[in-house]
Amino acid sequence: MKKRNVIILMMLAVFAFLYPLDQADAAAQTLKPGATSGDVWDLQYRLQVLGFYPYSLDGIYGNRTTRAVRSFQYQYGLPADGVVGAQTWRALRKYSVNAIELDLLARLVYSEARGEPYVGKVAVAAVAMNRLQTKDFPKTIRGVIFEPYAFTAVNDGQFWLTPDASAYKAAWEAARGWDPSSGALYYFNPNTATSKWIWTRPQIKKIGNHIFTK
Repeated sequence: MKKRNVIILMMLAVFAFLYPLDQADAAAQTLKPGATSGDVWDLQYRLQVLGFYPYSLDGIYGNRTTRAVRSFQYQYGLPADGVVGAQTWRALRKYSVNAIELDLLARLVYSEARGEPYVGKVAVAAVAMNRLQTKDFPKTIRGVIFEPYAFTAVNDGQFWLTPDASAYKAAWEAARGWDPSSGALYYFNPNTATSKWIWTRPQIKKIGNHIFTK
C-alpha cells in the first residue's frame, strides 16, 4: 500500500475515534424550556445557521430558544410546541448542520473547489446538502462526505487541508439554503473526469470548471 494511502487511512481512523457516532444514530435527547445540556448549544447553532436564532449562543433553553424552535417547527410542518423531540431533531439534522459538520463542509469546499468562483464553491457545498436531504444518500453530513468514493478529495487526502475563510463562508451559505447548483446531486470536471457513468447523468448547469448534474 502506498505511503499516502496509509496516511489517509490513519486520518480517517483518528476522525472515527474522535467522532465515533453519526448523529443520525445517536439517541435524540428531548429538550424543553429550562434545559442547559450540551445539546442546547447544538440546537442553538443549528437554529442560528437556519436564521431562526439571531443571538449569541448561551446554551440555555430560554424564551428566545423556545420562540426559535417554534418558528422552525411551524415552517417545516411540525407541531409547534417548542419541545425538541425525536421528530424535530430529525428535521434539524436533515436541513441544518452543527459546528463540527460545518467544518467538514468547509473542508469539502476547500479541497474540491478552491480556485473555483465563489458561487461554484457554494454550489459544491449545496450538493452535499442536497444529498443529505435525499433518501438515497446517508443521513448525516459526515456520512455523505465519507461515503466510499463519493468525493475525490477524500480519497486522495486533500480533504485534510485547512480551509480558508471563503470555504467557511460558502459552507455557511449553503447550509442556510443557498443552492446555486439548482438541486444537483453530483458534479464533475469534464477536463479530468475518468468516470463514464458521470457523463450519463442529466446535466443542469456549468459553474467554473464543474458541471452539475442530477
